[in-house]
Amino acid sequence: MEHILNQIHSLLIKNKKKIAIAESCTGGLLSNLLTRIPGSSHYFILGIVAYSNKAKGTILKIPAPLINKRGAVSKEVAKKMAKAIRKLAQSHIGIAITGIAGPGGGTPQKPKGTIFIAIDSKTKKISERFIFKGNRLAVRKIAALKALRLLKRVLKK
Repeated sequence: MEHILNQIHSLLIKNKKKIAIAESCTGGLLSNLLTRIPGSSHYFILGIVAYSNKAKGTILKIPAPLINKRGAVSKEVAKKMAKAIRKLAQSHIGIAITGIAGPGGGTPQKPKGTIFIAIDSKTKKISERFIFKGNRLAVRKIAALKALRLLKRVLKK
């Protein structure tokens, strides 16, 4: 993991990009990873944990009808979260993670381990669905690592 963190650190500094993170199911893990490298203050602007639907609505301005229709764990909500945090922080890149880490909360349509990760920039928009296996901690760690990999892919283009 240190290797990818160092690569992202270098790419963000080299490209003079600022990032902001909106997390739900990962509870700040992605923000923690990105800020553990000295010098991360050059690019890390803001990280929030919008765990409840109320926080998603109040802080990130995700419309309640969208959450009610699609669910807080959805591609549409992840995309809105990423865009909202980018605009709120006035950063180049916004990243969002929302999902069901377990052990409960899953449904047949969205089983435990369902995670949506979105990245939003002015030129690139990504929103992907994943289903990760493992216990709560494992799902959270895998989700954060997958977000790092997606971020690295965006930065290399």
